Parts: sequence; structure tokens; C-alpha cells
Amino acid sequence: MVHEMIDGTYRQTSLPNESPEYLAKREELRLAEIELLKERERVAALRRGLPKGATIQDYEFLEGPTSLDDGDAPTKNVRLSELFTEPRLSPDASGFTSPDRSLVIYHFMYGKKQTVPCPMCTAWIDSFNGVAHHLAQNVDLAIVAAADPSTLRAHARKRGWDKLRLLSAGDSTFKYDLGSEDAPGHQDSTVSVFTRDSDGTLRHFYSGHPWLADDVKERGIDELNPIWNVMDLTPQGRGSFYASLDYGTRVKGVQAARG
Repeated sequence: MVHEMIDGTYRQTSLPNESPEYLAKREELRLAEIELLKERERVAALRRGLPKGATIQDYEFLEGPTSLDDGDAPTKNVRLSELFTEPRLSPDASGFTSPDRSLVIYHFMYGKKQTVPCPMCTAWIDSFNGVAHHLAQNVDLAIVAAADPSTLRAHARKRGWDKLRLLSAGDSTFKYDLGSEDAPGHQDSTVSVFTRDSDGTLRHFYSGHPWLADDVKERGIDELNPIWNVMDLTPQGRGSFYASLDYGTRVKGVQAARG
């Protein structure tokens, strides 16, 4: 019965007792989901089709040891250009990784005027850490904060961010230039994408902010996080949920079930 069109409804289950009213509304929803998929693909195509972006300087960041277990020193200076993975032999030795990988940077609201880590940013970075090994097959990813390396890494240890490059913007104008920091040092969350031409020229490709318009102030990068997408599958929806640092990283129901 699943994946069969029965009485005008493309069935999603084999349950025999679903009411005609439910099946009709579920079919209406299925068609809407298809339209949403097509619209999402249209938007992605528009993004991919952007002309070459502005050239940018080779910003310098501060980075601590590779492993969070190795403390916070020594720190080293890392250029934006060094965050791009160089072409290398693929794991199956069938060829080399793409020479034109993009670099994605999430601007973390932490440091300067933002003296406490942003809970929402933290939720986003939790998600990035969980899928970092998947993303690494196609793109390079890093987290940049205004906070100094030791402060940033202390928060990362609490969250278990063990798969991410964690960088301090230091004295650079990176965050200001990309719109995630104002002159006094107030922070904003942003996701930016950068490309590198064959001659090494660095370019800004795309930046997205939670604020899309005066009446869209916190929804601009929802698609990057599974939290709200999963909640939207339920009859309760996302409700008034707002990420918090208070509940930490423990999943209490799972802990209880495991004893």
C-alpha cells in the first residue's frame, strides 16, 4: 500500500484505519511539500548562479592546537587562504579531491560586546559539529568568533565541539567587513561562503543573516539547522522554543532510558 496511489491519495503508510478526512488532508500536504521542495531548489539555483563576488583580502585569524584536549597554547596565525583544503588523493585513491572547494564560515556571536556565548549560535554550531565529517567531503568549514582563542575553546569543550576549526578573528576586520560586527563591537550571527580562483584570488560568494527584512528578524538561516525543521514535523510545531545554554548537552530522556 505504501507508495501507491489509492483513491486519489499517494499513501504514506499501510495503516488500514486512516480516515478519509486525514487522507485527503495528507494528500494536500504532500502536494504542498513537493512545491516547497521545488521552491527550495529554485532558491538554491539562484544562489549558485550568483556572479563572481567581490575580491577580499587574505584575512588573518588566531587558532589554537588541533585538539581541544591539548590546551590552548601555542596559538598560530592562520590566513583565510589556508582554510581551503588543497587537492589531495581521495580516500579510495581513484582521483584527487576537487580543487575548487568552497569555504563556509559561521560567525559566532561571542566576544567583545557579546560577553556570553549566544545560545542560538551555540545550537547552530552543535549541529555543524555533528555533521562536520559529512560536510568535509564537499566543503571546508570553520567557526570564527571575536573571542580570544582560550575563551572560545573553553566554551567549545563544554559543548564537545571536536570536529570543527575554531578561529579567533583577533585584530582583523573580518567580522566587521562581513557584517557580523558593528564598530562598537556588537556581534551578529552570519554564515559566509568564500571561493578561491585558480590564480589564488579570494572572493566573497554569499553571506546570509537571520535578519532578512524588518519583519523577518530571526528566520533568515533556519534552513541550516535541523532543530526547527524536526519540530515543524510535529503537531506542536516549534512553539515558543528558544535555545538556551542552561540545559547543556544532556538528553535527559535518553539518559533515563539507558539507566
